[in-house]
Amino acid sequence: MFGDYWRFDRPGFRELDWVREMMDQLFPQGESMDIRSVPRGTFPMVNIGATDDAVRVYVFAPGVAANDLDVSIQDNVLILKGRRELPARQPGGEERTLATYRRERFAGEFSRAVALPEGLDGDAAEAKFRNGVLEIRLPKREELQPRKIEISAA
Repeated sequence: MFGDYWRFDRPGFRELDWVREMMDQLFPQGESMDIRSVPRGTFPMVNIGATDDAVRVYVFAPGVAANDLDVSIQDNVLILKGRRELPARQPGGEERTLATYRRERFAGEFSRAVALPEGLDGDAAEAKFRNGVLEIRLPKREELQPRKIEISAA
């Protein structure tokens, strides 16, 4: 069934890898023309957005259990650490060893540091984990939130 995978290791494909590496060298910091804002292989992927009262960080960590994640904030840097394992059991529940022909999913320990905007209250941070997505809400400090100024008639 998987006997045809050897075709993808032919010299023509190695030349395409060489072209990709040359393109990587043309861009600063070795980044390729990827639509992502981080280099290939970065895990976990992160989206960060802000509202008037808080910054929300969405960490996409499929295959990671909530108790395998460690999240901390130090000097406006969000530090993510954890571990992701490959499943040892098949969906039917039986345990077996598979011959691996190709592995594209990262497994093992990971860590990532993400710079956050200034003025966040890290002590009031809240985190929720659901379906492989960790949502972290970091409220802005009270003095940095917009305030409405009442105007009185003179």
